[in-house]
Amino acid sequence: MGCSLRRRFGFQHGELTAFEDEPLTGPDAPGGGVSDILRSEIERPRTGPMRDIVATIQPDQDVLVRTDLTTSLAIQGAPGTGKTAVGLHRAAWLLYEFRDHLSRAGILVIGPNESFLSYIADVLPALGEIDAGHDTIGSLVARSSGLAVRRDDPAEVAVLKGDARLADVCRRAVWGHLAVPSTMLVVPLGHRQWRVPVPDVASAVAGLAARGVRYEAGRQLLPQRLAHQVLIRMEAVGETTDDRVQSRVARTGPVREATARCWPRLDPVKLTHRLLTDPVFLAAHADGLLDADEQRLLQSGTRARNPGSMRWSLADLVIVDEVSDLLERTGSLGHVIVDEAQDLSAMQLRAVGRRASTGSVTLLGDLAQATTPWATRDWSAALGHVGHPDARLHELVEGFRVPGEVLDFAARLLPYIAPGLTPPRAIRADRGMLTIRRAEPVVGAVADACRAALVAEGTVGLIVPDTHVASVAGALDRAELEHHHVGDDVRGVHRLDLVPASLAKGLEFDHVVLVDPAGIVAAEPDRETGLRRLYVCLTRAVMSLRILHDGNLPPELRRD
Repeated sequence: MGCSLRRRFGFQHGELTAFEDEPLTGPDAPGGGVSDILRSEIERPRTGPMRDIVATIQPDQDVLVRTDLTTSLAIQGAPGTGKTAVGLHRAAWLLYEFRDHLSRAGILVIGPNESFLSYIADVLPALGEIDAGHDTIGSLVARSSGLAVRRDDPAEVAVLKGDARLADVCRRAVWGHLAVPSTMLVVPLGHRQWRVPVPDVASAVAGLAARGVRYEAGRQLLPQRLAHQVLIRMEAVGETTDDRVQSRVARTGPVREATARCWPRLDPVKLTHRLLTDPVFLAAHADGLLDADEQRLLQSGTRARNPGSMRWSLADLVIVDEVSDLLERTGSLGHVIVDEAQDLSAMQLRAVGRRASTGSVTLLGDLAQATTPWATRDWSAALGHVGHPDARLHELVEGFRVPGEVLDFAARLLPYIAPGLTPPRAIRADRGMLTIRRAEPVVGAVADACRAALVAEGTVGLIVPDTHVASVAGALDRAELEHHHVGDDVRGVHRLDLVPASLAKGLEFDHVVLVDPAGIVAAEPDRETGLRRLYVCLTRAVMSLRILHDGNLPPELRRD
């Protein structure tokens, strides 16, 4: 808008502490480094939930925040590049700029887990926006289906259930219920009986199916189509007809019975249960899509005789959601923002896309931080599954949050987990602090490491393999170190958080103590996923990272 200079002011507790002038045009335009004020804000100790980025937002981030509502985005962001904050500020800006539309259409932020949603909960209200919904993919499909997740699938089963081929299996299973009666339709009306031959009934059914309507909409329309066939015959012999006559014919017993035979009512939960428990039914609709071994794998561990006794998994509920949309169209929101989108399966991305079929999406994530066996391998495929293949892809590689020494150390894993990505670069002058210490047993050294971290100002995250949580919590209790277990329902401000590695994603702490890196890797179904989990955990620190290991440091991290 013709501006060539920006003056940035620093202040603390109401007092002006500094100011800087930044050229916005020409060779000295921002982008080559970090100002003192910006660095001071980034490195300011943090407590409690995530704070907004108004004080630190950069030009390339602002362009993404202010992208028009009609444009869908995929933002590939390395650790500490601010992709989550960009997504949340995008939500706030869209709610402000397109308030009339989004107050009707709605906006939704989908995060990876409840701990993450709790962490970001205060950002939008702090920016003056309270109209955005927050969900995980689990809470979204559970609410939609009215079912609860009661078990976890083995990794190989969950991968199969998340495969996009399951969408085709569901489609066949739904539309495979259409049938043509073996006898003609006979409708008594007045003193006559009107006969509609089987081919004309079949034509009415096929005509509706070819229109691309949802299954339930077609079932509602079929009686009118069959009644229309009767009216054609009535008019051919000079009978007077109108809409009231057609409606009366559509309500007659023979028409309702023919509709029930040709286009039966379906229930998404019952149909999904049948797909997961009836080998003959599955084989009929998975032929050419899933081989015999895959069909057996899909139905392994699900022997419930009826839907009510079924112990549903998250992947099962996503299939129910797919079937529900085939029956009746899912309502669309104006905009959906998905953080950690790289961790969603193809079927989960389809569930997200259904909520934005007439709106737009912003996918946020980092392929190097994909920590599910069914994770997305590239953004083009993810955008195709979510139904927005033409979305713009933008890569953020300048890390504002993670110190350079820590980021460089974590980046040693990239050749093994995401060789195609641009390595991130830290733009802070402060390299941070990284210490790697061997201790046997590692649990015994945890309390001392935490005390050392707590000497400095700010929050401390103690990240451990999930299997170590109980023993580490016991060690903290014996050392009389007050702490909070991330994952508990109780919210509050704590200086020391005990973080299971599986819940570390999306969180940040001034200081991190990371216990047993090899154990974090080993806890995952395969080594690549384990290394990605470790990459996530290594990049949660803003100021310092202390690593405790038992001598079994993953070889991918070593530099001989």
